[in-house]
Amino acid sequence: MSTERTTTGNAFSYHLTRTLDAPVGRVWQAWTVPDRYARWAYAAPGSVQMDVRPGGAWKATTVTPDGGEFPLTGSCLDVVENRLLVVGMDVPGKPEPSVMAVELAEDGGRTRIALRQTCDTAEERGMAEQGSTMLLDGLTAFLAEDA
Repeated sequence: MSTERTTTGNAFSYHLTRTLDAPVGRVWQAWTVPDRYARWAYAAPGSVQMDVRPGGAWKATTVTPDGGEFPLTGSCLDVVENRLLVVGMDVPGKPEPSVMAVELAEDGGRTRIALRQTCDTAEERGMAEQGSTMLLDGLTAFLAEDA
């Protein structure tokens, strides 16, 4: 399935959408249950912790294809089960977290997912958009094999 990209008025924002062949509940669980998230989000086994509620903390260690590890931390800013997950991601050297919104919508037994984020620079946006596209690819593959 292809990913749609939408240009926004802010040059440092991106908005990706994709339709997934899974019901909303399965997509929500894949995104919010630590062991399920670790299986598709390039996370080191046992590194994912999530307290999925407004103000709840999360952390994961991402593993790159070359074996590098990057610890990530943040908090859940807004949570509406099966519909919306807004997370803040801690960025070293920045006083405010980077915020990404994940929106889910039922689409005839499938799920329309939208990822949205605003970054401080074009370079950050490019890296974040690439990472989000990789996440959508991993999620799509996970849902296909976990059906």
